[in-house]
Amino acid sequence: MRCDTIKFKKAPKIVGSFSIVGPKEGEGNFKDYFDYIMKNDLFGEKTFEMAERKMVETAITGAIQNAKLNVKDIDILVAGDLLNQIISSSYAARAFNFPYLGVYGACSTMAESMAVGAILVDGGYFKNVACCTASHFSTAERQYRFPLELGNQRPPVSQWTVTGAGSCVISCEGEGPRITMATFGKVIDWGIVDVNNMGAAMAPSCASTLLAHFENTKTSPDDYDLIATGDLGKLGSEILIDLMEDKGIKLGLNYCDCGQMYYKRNQNTLCGGSGCGCSATVFNSYIMKKLKSGKLKKVLFLPTGALLSTTATQQGESIPGVCHAIVCES
Repeated sequence: MRCDTIKFKKAPKIVGSFSIVGPKEGEGNFKDYFDYIMKNDLFGEKTFEMAERKMVETAITGAIQNAKLNVKDIDILVAGDLLNQIISSSYAARAFNFPYLGVYGACSTMAESMAVGAILVDGGYFKNVACCTASHFSTAERQYRFPLELGNQRPPVSQWTVTGAGSCVISCEGEGPRITMATFGKVIDWGIVDVNNMGAAMAPSCASTLLAHFENTKTSPDDYDLIATGDLGKLGSEILIDLMEDKGIKLGLNYCDCGQMYYKRNQNTLCGGSGCGCSATVFNSYIMKKLKSGKLKKVLFLPTGALLSTTATQQGESIPGVCHAIVCES
């Protein structure tokens, strides 16, 4: 097996999970699966950035409680988000008395944090690792695109940044779905420069990771009950399907994209959802509940990230993408 795919010998378990979302997300297609739906996007705070930090704290605390553990049982936190210097995660870490490892993979951060957490547990270095990521529509939009007050018209290819946070606890003990494999993706850049077209920017990296995973593990789409990409949205998922078919692999009815499914049609999100919180909240709610119930037995989870920055964009740089994959089995 190539070095970019890890097969975990001890298959660390996901013993607890938690998802918290904003009111718009709470009206979407996964509303019955989320643990907590906020009444408004400020979540009782003065700013949206403070609200995002509070969401991270809430998600971590909820995952620990659902794992039937105490904060003192957590050995380390692996977390990241979309804001500059990953301040939502770093500032939230102040509230907990355990070590913190900050990671950044843009919207792929949930899989990255879980892969790192699984490595730490599988290697016997830590017993319980908390993983978390979050995004907020109002913080991400004004950082990456335009001030909210401008009311800019959104083009048809754009997606809606999910206001939400997802967290899970990975452990060497207890009961829960097992993380059996992880595939780390390469940074792929096909020259997309439109900051509103995240799906097209991320789809090539997702195809690269998916092809590498199938090659490394000698598996095919039929070996999984569900293949869930993170936040390619309607356009990006269609591009991924075409890219895979060009390589002779057909993604069937067991393939879906969290961003494309997240919102209802009447919610006016155009190509669907995006952001760290998109795949994180879907995984830690819908997918986890299906794995626990046995309705899903083997899931290939592939969050995708657009590694853009306002500085690079203003200098005319294109948008590179990355995608990491996690295999979870009930």
